[in-house]
Amino acid sequence: MALLDLTKLTTDLSSTWAGYLRDWDRTLRAGNYPETTRYNYLLAAAQLARYLAEHSPDPDAVDAAEDPTEVTRGHAEAFQAWMIETRSASTALNKHKGLQQFFKWLLAEEDIDRSPMDRVRQPKTPQKLIPIIRDEDTKKLLDACKGKTFPHLRDEAIIRLYYNTGARLSEVGNLLLDDVDLNTESMHYHGKGAKDRRVRFGPKTARAISRYLRARGKHKGSELPDLWLADRGGRRLAANGIKIRLKRLGLAAGVANVHAHRWRHNFAHEWKRAGGNTGDLMLLLGWTSEDMPRHYGASAAAERAQEIQVQLGIGEGV
Repeated sequence: MALLDLTKLTTDLSSTWAGYLRDWDRTLRAGNYPETTRYNYLLAAAQLARYLAEHSPDPDAVDAAEDPTEVTRGHAEAFQAWMIETRSASTALNKHKGLQQFFKWLLAEEDIDRSPMDRVRQPKTPQKLIPIIRDEDTKKLLDACKGKTFPHLRDEAIIRLYYNTGARLSEVGNLLLDDVDLNTESMHYHGKGAKDRRVRFGPKTARAISRYLRARGKHKGSELPDLWLADRGGRRLAANGIKIRLKRLGLAAGVANVHAHRWRHNFAHEWKRAGGNTGDLMLLLGWTSEDMPRHYGASAAAERAQEIQVQLGIGEGV
């Protein structure tokens, strides 16, 4: 089922708000924005509309709840503060970015003269430890995949691909058979914003993929173009199905909070910890901004410093 159901997303909104969001989504689709990005953007705007109608203490919010062109800076700041209080600062930051895009579009449509987000500051978010997954936990998950059944072979190939390439959940989940090149031991990933890249993988991953492909050729649904197939029914195994499968494998292996992005974090962390080049890392992981590699660089440097502290015995002299 599609992630983005515009009718459901705009339920209970005024006809004006719903119409604007429908038109904005048309523009986003014309710009080839991924469905997940469209959903997050539209959700942020819809949540602002509902806040103004149901939670805002401002009596002037009545007009803004009916028409987004009436939204003021004060309304946007109050919504952001409410998001921090009821959700989290990181969620509020996500909404901030979505609303920036929405009002930028309204500005381009010449329906407003100035964006109410112009002077709304981004919420500060606490810097948290990056949730990487250690090699010993990955080994436990791979041990849980040992076997010759179709699900065993498929799950091992999926885990090794995440671990070996640091790809996003959706990038592995949306792979097609034609994206696999075992001659060069590489995978063609379709990244965010239509930014494709080809990434090499190692011999262990290549072996796991080869074994899976042999089993896939005998499996129901083998004629489908999708790389990953479900256990039964001749259907594709989509990204959300992989997400659920990883959680179940984590429970079986005794590893908590298993999700694909932890291997992406681990890949970046280990790359920077080994002194790898930032530009190369950005190419491998499909990043266009240096913010993320800078974040991992700080995390890796902190870990190296802790290792030196232990080796020198600092703080252990008493």
